[in-house]
Amino acid sequence: MIHLVIRSLILLPLLTTLALLPAAASAAAPPSSRASTPHVEAELLTETTALLRGGDSTVALKLVPEQGWHTYWINAGDSGLPTRLLWTLPDGVGAGAIQWPAPHRASLGELTNYGYDDETLHLVSIAVPADWPLNQPLKLQAKAKWLVCKDVCIPGEAELSLSRPVTDGAADLDPAVAPTFEQARAELPQPLPEGASARFAIAGGQFSMALEGADFSQAQAIDFFPYDGALVNHAAPQKLAVASGGLRLTQALSGYFLEAPTEVGGVLVVEHGKQREAYEIKAAPGSVTPVTGESARPAAASPDAVAPAGTVGLASALLLALLGGLILNLMPCVFPVLSLKALSLAQSAERGRGEQRRQALAYSAGTVLSCVAVAGLLLALRAGGEALGWGFQLQSPLFIAALAYLMLALGLAMSGLLEIGTSWMGVGSSLADRPGLAGSFFTGVLAVVVASPCTAPFMGSALGYAVTQPLAVALAVFAALGLGLALPFLLIGFVPALARQLPKPGLWMLTFKQAMAFPLYLTVAWLLWVLTRQAGADALGLIACGLVAVALAVWLLGRPGRGRVSVAIALLSLASAAYLLTTPALRTPTTPAGSAQRAEHAAWSAEKVRALRAEGRSVFVDFTADWCITCKVNERGALASDTVREAFEREQVAVLVADWTSADPAITKGLAEFGRNGVPLYLVYPKGGEPRVLPQVLTPQIVVDALKR
Repeated sequence: MIHLVIRSLILLPLLTTLALLPAAASAAAPPSSRASTPHVEAELLTETTALLRGGDSTVALKLVPEQGWHTYWINAGDSGLPTRLLWTLPDGVGAGAIQWPAPHRASLGELTNYGYDDETLHLVSIAVPADWPLNQPLKLQAKAKWLVCKDVCIPGEAELSLSRPVTDGAADLDPAVAPTFEQARAELPQPLPEGASARFAIAGGQFSMALEGADFSQAQAIDFFPYDGALVNHAAPQKLAVASGGLRLTQALSGYFLEAPTEVGGVLVVEHGKQREAYEIKAAPGSVTPVTGESARPAAASPDAVAPAGTVGLASALLLALLGGLILNLMPCVFPVLSLKALSLAQSAERGRGEQRRQALAYSAGTVLSCVAVAGLLLALRAGGEALGWGFQLQSPLFIAALAYLMLALGLAMSGLLEIGTSWMGVGSSLADRPGLAGSFFTGVLAVVVASPCTAPFMGSALGYAVTQPLAVALAVFAALGLGLALPFLLIGFVPALARQLPKPGLWMLTFKQAMAFPLYLTVAWLLWVLTRQAGADALGLIACGLVAVALAVWLLGRPGRGRVSVAIALLSLASAAYLLTTPALRTPTTPAGSAQRAEHAAWSAEKVRALRAEGRSVFVDFTADWCITCKVNERGALASDTVREAFEREQVAVLVADWTSADPAITKGLAEFGRNGVPLYLVYPKGGEPRVLPQVLTPQIVVDALKR
């Protein structure tokens, strides 16, 4: 039964998403045709003064980034996200896909991206049914989502809406915007000249394409932008051989390339001075001679950057994630689960080295696959526009309550009310009974679940880098985090000298097992405290009843000689506990009450930081959450010390707290500006100086030294 409870963790992140959506929806502003957001002006436009009944009309999302900022094409390149439009239209009205203007290439460091750094119209066709009433205006409503970058990247969105009359005849062009639409159409990729064709080949780690039947020999620059983000190494030079009858192009394959496609699509941009033409390419497989260095010239490239180059590369991120996962083993949030694994290893000691290795590998598989699964869900939600980061599931009262159920059930089992995988009766031969590889695997899964409140040193930079990278890179970094978490047990399983340090199985294991139940009970108490701050006292009372139901079920299932009636009552109790998870109180988080440390300080906002700096004040920003164990240790240690308090008072430091206990997109954006996707994050803005990022584990001296100009 307990394994069934553990397996249910797979569903909890999905429930978390459902819990977060209402809060995000309630925060939306009333829609209008224009919106001003940080660094981007957005507007919904129609080309004509009325929409054509029984035909198509053209509308556009206009994005105007602030100078120096950029948005992205459908293939963003090495990092970034394409702009999206989510339409809400009356029945029968349809919206086509975005018609993407030809992008610009921008490179910085090892990153190359494709996007737009100026006013851009994203054209869309709107189809109005032939039976639409002529006297009824048609309301167009859409949520636009984008990523805008400079030296930091900020997700943006806007609810846009406008109404237009419907006509049977040709509608008049809107003179205020018609030239803009005409220019936007000129920037769209056109079909290749009649008779032209393209083919491609993949060999020797290179992508090569030949275009025949078109003369680009007078072009000053030629650039190919593939639709597939995993086809080529975007930062690698494009080698070109141009002749009067066509051209050939060769570029190194992406490190994430898997198999040859049946067709390669993309946009070929040809520049003649200030004139820029774009052609849509659809290349079929064929024979192509790669371009050699002697016959090659590089394609055009802009010196400007669309996305920042992080100070962390892939190799550094993998190492930092590995070290961060290793240090997670020392965090109090993981300790209760590690005790389960310690017992398992001690039990397997007398079964030989092979058994210990299998146990270690099963546990490692659980940690690595769980980290990859959490990463996949996190990245999918972020791609969908949700502003989330590491530990996002703990922003959901529903997840907190379900985790409290699980921790209580495990604690009761370790206290002897229910045996997990083996019988402890007759400590002797029964102590040697193998608990099973599945038990080790799901212990690894559980270790990742309970580790999410903690952010160890080195993790912040690694995970902040991961969420800005392509999927394969991001998953590799999260897998390294899981490997680091499993590393101590892998070493014990495969290094005999370490394994010999384990104590021999015996009667002490029963006492140790029962003693380790109390850290689990303390975890339940902590989870209830977090739940109260997130959802209030009503939710606490309901979940307390659910915990009683879980305890009753564990007691009934653990009784010797239990009958069908006991099992039925136990299942009914578990169903009752699950039903309490559906209470509306868990889906509507309250505003956190604030700890004593937070009550002394103002709430963070980017505007407040700017205002305080304009006054000449030094500013300390604490990005924190109640479910973050590392944050609590720093609050009650370094930040509460007399040394730090006196330094803040002496330097007249304004302290701002960004409370991420419940989901807050503004705080998520603030974290992203500094390359982080989880808490803690500590910033010091000294008078007249640039902001400084402090380590995730603080000492009083670190804070005091950071205040120096």
